[in-house]
Amino acid sequence: MFKEYDIIVVGAGHAGSEAAAAAANLGSSVLLITMNMAAIAQMSCNPAMGGIAKGQIVREIDALGGYSGIVTDHTMIQYRMLNKSKGPAMWSPRAQSDRVQFSIKWRQMLEQTPNLDFWQDTVIAITTADGRVNGVKTAMGQTIKARAVILTNGTFLNGIIHIGSKQFGGGRMGDRASTGITENLTDLGFESARLKTGTPVRVDGRTIDFSKLEEQKGDDTPGRFSFTNTPKLLRQRSCYLAYTDTRVHDTLRTGFDESPMYAGRIAGRGPRYCPSIEDKIDRFSDKNRHQLFVEPEGWDTVEYYINGFSSSLPDHVQYKALTQIPGFEQAKIFRPGYAIEYDYFPPYQLHYTLETRLVENLYFAGQINGTTGYEEAAAQGLMAGINAHLKLQEKPPFILQRSEAYIGVLIDDLITKGIDEPYRMFTSRAEYRILLRQDNADLRLTGISYKLGLASRERFDRVEMKRKAVAGSMAVLAKESVTPDQVNHILEQAGTAPISQKVKLDTILLRPQISLNQLISGLPFLKDHFDHFGDLAEELIEETEILVKYQGYIEKEQELAQRLSKFENMPLKPDFDYSALSSLSFEAREKLSKIRPATIGQASRINGVSPADISVLVVFLSK
Repeated sequence: MFKEYDIIVVGAGHAGSEAAAAAANLGSSVLLITMNMAAIAQMSCNPAMGGIAKGQIVREIDALGGYSGIVTDHTMIQYRMLNKSKGPAMWSPRAQSDRVQFSIKWRQMLEQTPNLDFWQDTVIAITTADGRVNGVKTAMGQTIKARAVILTNGTFLNGIIHIGSKQFGGGRMGDRASTGITENLTDLGFESARLKTGTPVRVDGRTIDFSKLEEQKGDDTPGRFSFTNTPKLLRQRSCYLAYTDTRVHDTLRTGFDESPMYAGRIAGRGPRYCPSIEDKIDRFSDKNRHQLFVEPEGWDTVEYYINGFSSSLPDHVQYKALTQIPGFEQAKIFRPGYAIEYDYFPPYQLHYTLETRLVENLYFAGQINGTTGYEEAAAQGLMAGINAHLKLQEKPPFILQRSEAYIGVLIDDLITKGIDEPYRMFTSRAEYRILLRQDNADLRLTGISYKLGLASRERFDRVEMKRKAVAGSMAVLAKESVTPDQVNHILEQAGTAPISQKVKLDTILLRPQISLNQLISGLPFLKDHFDHFGDLAEELIEETEILVKYQGYIEKEQELAQRLSKFENMPLKPDFDYSALSSLSFEAREKLSKIRPATIGQASRINGVSPADISVLVVFLSK
């Protein structure tokens, strides 16, 4: 029934979908195997993409030629740019999505991708020969050959769902768990462990009293994730804020005796930054209330997701506590919250391409590596798909540095620092976040992707046009002077001091009270300049303003990145005998021998490797 494929992708979540699309678009023959063709790229948890640092990742995926940003733009029901009160390094786009339409759009795009086939089945093992993967075995008895395999199994590996004292197998509610792969991989020598995540009740919106909640509208002028010409959002649905109180907390505590977390039935550790409601009231017992985000699931449904109310408590306790929240007194639920425990494989077992160290041409991407979140998974899938294709073509690998992309930070963190809880991206994890802004992802990455063969010529030409337009616009601001008669009315309206003589426009723009849009609206010649760029004008204005206002900070960070790159990329041989360097601390020898960093920079970020240890390595290598 099956030919031999270049690449088999196991799992069609966010990681698997991006991996399959990338590899197929690069020219590899790809088979995407999923347990349920109706659940491709399903939003198993909250119906949203982006957020703090995650929005930057989605824009980077799009800049590289991935699909996540395009699908989000086509299916979002609300858009907000978070952290606008802070500097642009912190600005993070977030979109509420239509859960059903998101999955449908992903499937449509994958079905229109050349070189990509589908098979609905469960993979129970990989097959190998001479230390190299050569295919998979499925539950329906098929053995399918491939030159490379990418595993993106999400929360399905030996997944167990917990609701109070009830527990049953499952990868998410309504879908069975995947068994066999963990055992197969551990027999091959891989180390596995357990993690846990959770999800809240889903509520019937017809039974919510929204008059008691705080409305959260989308941005007045909603933006987009994709740098392509995706549709603009013309109407939006509101989200809402609700709050727990001490009565709700007291009710939740009555279920602690039956909680699988406190009874020890869950061995895996949960996400620190997205804890269950019972974990929050236990860890933060001094807090009298916790904020909840009430999020619509789509355009044409009454279902709401209660973000912040994840729980594994008994369903009757969850329900009683929910109905004590103002606005939810008459609430009916579609299904209770639950926790899910699953297998993952500590990512120190990977190369930076996401290829495993133990089995050649076998790649891991997504929650199998211990991450949490659609965005982190999709980024890994994209990188695994690209690198699997490049390896088969005997081309150099594609590895992003920490100074190039949040995706580079993500993969470097996973491999060098390891994890003991589900990994989530934050802007604070990126030491070069002023360089890695959401607005310049295309300028940073599209040219690289075009050279790889993934980003289209159309994308590349658009980015080059934008790059030239930004340079030209900055030159106009630096060259053109304005008189008091031209700008004082703008300055006075903005509450800043008027000028008394001619001043360059870029000097005016440096004032924190003044935006480029204010200058454009008051200066006809400047308006004509930007109107000339049509659909590109909005992006161009944002990019130009950021570069003018923050030029000093950007240049300082670029200098720092270049200075550190001297040692960052100093290579370390994969067979380097760290045990022979007695000047290294015992912990450093142990960690370096286990993780096998490729460069000095990667070694410096391993927990337990001190600056003194790095100095020893640099001196040794210099000799």
